[in-house]
Amino acid sequence: MMNKEELDEIDRSILNELMQDANTAYVDIAKNIHVSAGTVHVRMKKMMRMGIVKKAFLNVDYGKLGYDISAFLGIYLEKSSMYPHVINALYKIPEVVNANFTTGNYSILVKIICRNSEDLKRVLYENIQNIEGIQRIESFISLEESIHRTIKITDPQA
Repeated sequence: MMNKEELDEIDRSILNELMQDANTAYVDIAKNIHVSAGTVHVRMKKMMRMGIVKKAFLNVDYGKLGYDISAFLGIYLEKSSMYPHVINALYKIPEVVNANFTTGNYSILVKIICRNSEDLKRVLYENIQNIEGIQRIESFISLEESIHRTIKITDPQA
């Protein structure tokens, strides 16, 4: 696997352009960073092969689609060894959009998106709380996501 030191300025420029707008055409990126479109294409294939770029996602306003509740769940596990089992079970719940193994009070921090409070209640009580290995859950409803952005990829030597 490629390490971050093997990325050059062209690779970082391509990543930064696409992280600002994943719809940017390779031709436009090439013009912006003064290389050929073929170079952008080859570099992107290389970064995908090496696992640096995994997937492209749309940034969707779920509220406009009728999904009015985002919540974060702090999950306490009975034992840390239950993590793989719990993650596999969480993965099968469509409303779970993000899960992180964490340090601190919680074993896992999860983000879920639901249509309404009834949907949230169903996901919590019928799905998540029935997963073997979960000791308890603390939930936090998000009132607003104020910041959602990517970071600028810089040269680690700079």
